[in-house]
Amino acid sequence: METVKTLWTFSRPHTVIGSVISIFTLYIIICVNNKAAHLPLLLMAMTIGVCCNIFIVGINQIADVNIDKINKPYLPIPAGVLSIQSAKMITYSSLLLSLSVALYVSPYLFIIIFLAAAIGWAYSMPPLYLKEHHFTAALAITFVRGVLINVGGFMVFNYIVNKSLHLPDDVKILSAFIIVFSVVISWFKDLPDLKGDSIYQIKTLAIIYSPKTVFLTGTFLITLTYLLTIILKYPYVINTPTPSFQDMVIFYGNIFLGLLFVVNSFTIHLSEHQSVKTFYKRFWWFFFAEYMVYLIAYL
Repeated sequence: METVKTLWTFSRPHTVIGSVISIFTLYIIICVNNKAAHLPLLLMAMTIGVCCNIFIVGINQIADVNIDKINKPYLPIPAGVLSIQSAKMITYSSLLLSLSVALYVSPYLFIIIFLAAAIGWAYSMPPLYLKEHHFTAALAITFVRGVLINVGGFMVFNYIVNKSLHLPDDVKILSAFIIVFSVVISWFKDLPDLKGDSIYQIKTLAIIYSPKTVFLTGTFLITLTYLLTIILKYPYVINTPTPSFQDMVIFYGNIFLGLLFVVNSFTIHLSEHQSVKTFYKRFWWFFFAEYMVYLIAYL
């Protein structure tokens, strides 16, 4: 059980859960008319996504051992429960499995996963070390989660299942939401890590400006994104005699989440480290919840 717990912590569970929920939601949208017809494809997609995710977070932990000793001493490597050699074995095995299954599914999916892994490598490793500056860090996270996974992954699997490259409006709205959310994730994730990042001269937005500036800017962008989603769905729900179930769920779901997000933003105390960590954990729940809204809409 200790080994399982170590592997689970090493995989950075919140990122794995995010990958699983996003893949499952996109699968349901693609297979809306016959959800059980392509379960083997779903299983392969999950394997690809989770393994690629483990590679990206794994290579980051291998590269950032010294920083994590300050910012995240509970992680397996700085805590001394997982050796660098074992971490490398897990990380590169995950990459190999992810790329192998992706190639089996589609050469285009292989390219997408290869690009995601390459960006994940460049994010954490020299000479590029994209995480060193807030702009390149945000660009890397956003491109992988918002563009490659949501848009690229959807188009590949939609073509395999439906022989179509069409991107539905709801997927466009969801992808735009996730792109903005990913940018803010790249900012908010640094709020609890100011001490280690400052020592190792990582130019995060919170260090260049201030945690308050990052918090207010990120909160404004997310609130605006909820509002834009609601506005885009408004004509299909309020001005339509018989709105579809999907439109109603997405419309009212985003109203609820948007209000909840604003309320939650008042709970943070930027001067208290534990409060910042708690807020960041809750922030990921809103990431999960947005996918859940679309999942419920298309079930």
